[in-house]
Amino acid sequence: MTSQDKLLNINEQLEGIINKARTLEQEYSGLITQVHPAYHESALNLAHYLAFRSFDIDELQDELRYLGLPDLGDIEGHVMKSLLAVKTIINYLSGHPVVEKQKGIISIKKSAKLLNKNTKQLFGYKSRKRRTRIMVTIPTEAAEDYTIVNHLVNLGMNSARINCAHDNPAVWDKMIYNIAKANTASNRSCKIMMDLAGPKLRTGSMRPGPRVVHLRPKRDQLGNVTEPVKVWIAPPNITPPNDSADAILPVDERLVAKIMRGNIIKFTDSRGKKCKILIERKQGKGKWGSCVDSAYITTGTELVISHVKESGVEKSYVGELLPLPQVITLLVGDKLILHRDQLPGEPAQYNQDGTLSSHAHIACTLPEVFNNVKPNEPVSMNDGKIEAVVERVSEEELLLRITYAKNLGSKLKADKGINFPESDLQISGLTAKDREDLEFVAGKADVINLSFVNRVSDVEAYFTAINQFDTDPGLILKIETQKGFNNLPEILLCAMKSHPVGVMIARGDLAIETGWKNFASIQEEIMRICEASYIPVVWATQVLDNLAKKGIPTRSEITDAALAQRTECVMLNKGPYIEKTIKTLDKILRRMQKFQKKKQTLLPRLAEADHLKLSHDSFNV
Repeated sequence: MTSQDKLLNINEQLEGIINKARTLEQEYSGLITQVHPAYHESALNLAHYLAFRSFDIDELQDELRYLGLPDLGDIEGHVMKSLLAVKTIINYLSGHPVVEKQKGIISIKKSAKLLNKNTKQLFGYKSRKRRTRIMVTIPTEAAEDYTIVNHLVNLGMNSARINCAHDNPAVWDKMIYNIAKANTASNRSCKIMMDLAGPKLRTGSMRPGPRVVHLRPKRDQLGNVTEPVKVWIAPPNITPPNDSADAILPVDERLVAKIMRGNIIKFTDSRGKKCKILIERKQGKGKWGSCVDSAYITTGTELVISHVKESGVEKSYVGELLPLPQVITLLVGDKLILHRDQLPGEPAQYNQDGTLSSHAHIACTLPEVFNNVKPNEPVSMNDGKIEAVVERVSEEELLLRITYAKNLGSKLKADKGINFPESDLQISGLTAKDREDLEFVAGKADVINLSFVNRVSDVEAYFTAINQFDTDPGLILKIETQKGFNNLPEILLCAMKSHPVGVMIARGDLAIETGWKNFASIQEEIMRICEASYIPVVWATQVLDNLAKKGIPTRSEITDAALAQRTECVMLNKGPYIEKTIKTLDKILRRMQKFQKKKQTLLPRLAEADHLKLSHDSFNV
């Protein structure tokens, strides 16, 4: 093929894409004209991008690269402008100097400005030296402890997420008050994001186990204690700060007042083993102790406190302990009954001769799914740690056969997620609880996060509900299912009737729903579709999760956080090391913005490259 033939072939392909883009623009003109005026250009560009992506352009991109021309790989925000620009170059190379033009198309520069404007409308102003915003899930303690919120705001939290699946309006109101107080004190504008819980497709309760606390110190390979058990001793209604205790012993408050640092509490555990706890310090209305003994403590266990000033010895008893949560251990090939009735679950039961008398069973919190699930459809539980297939369906229960579990068995507990990735579940994203919560949320939230958005009707139901209130909060669509991904373009066009709008990639459920092998490409496609719409994206679920919970990051989550810089906001979940996590994420985001901007690769100067050395010194943050 001659050079002219190649140019002619490229020109024909570009012409076909441009014509398809114009056709789609006309075909969906009804939807495009309904969007908010701020999103008119967004809707047009989205239609053009969908037309562009309906072609297989691998060979076209190769041909353009071979000619040293733009390969259309970063076309998302300016589709028609880029197509016409490349076609103009081809015209000149072909000997026909015609400049391709079209009125009303968006420039590359303006496309970036539109995305920035929409991001600012949704998330507020960016932090100093950092483009990507940080959203943090606020813990319950933030309602009572202003210093928690104040520290988070000062560390760079741009928006505070309140999850309406937990706590209640009274607690939320205190959180919001503390956020406003911190904003005033720091002269910042941390936004308030409130999650409507959405439908909870989870396992039901389990039958209570024994009321016992197991003290289990960490040991080395020789059995020597390397870390004693941290024991919180306090009145029954006083919880340990930050859930940092290994064990909690409720005792009478009069006794707690007498316990001093250095006291020793002696007791005999349920097996007759004599043990002791050393009291180390006071905190609030409770006391901290440490124990190097392995022990089982039950309700009513006698505690003998020595070295008490008044009497020398004081006795008391352990108060009512919470029952241990039972678990169902499942192996490959086991059967599990998932039932509509909300009776507590139980492990499998066996006769005295070891034969099975009844399968393990547990309730499903959304019994309406029983109307939609079919035999042979897959089921995933506990974040994909257990997989099963539906063997039998009835009005009252599903019989599941376990197809994946750990070699020694995987444990299923109460309140663990259930996913039916291939079932056509007819579940609305707005529940009765959400509608009730909306009365509070509508007047308090800067932005509402809408869970379980699967189809256009979910967005329309939200608009109907929110229009009852004289408020206009921003909206973030949580995409967490295969169906939500499949319907994303029309969901966005519907949501763009309001302004501002964002998308949250709820990567936990989405990965399970779409399959691990597909998830990487799916989250990539969501970012591209949103960039074509000038819609800001939130990168969510388990970002730096190990660091937030244990204080040490994994290598993989550092890489994950670096990739998150391509979005407009990153969400962190709560944890005892959240302050350290915000600092780390802030540094990662500021460093990575020197290497990439959305999909565009940036090349910062390497200070000693001309001396055959590599250094990051020239772009320290």
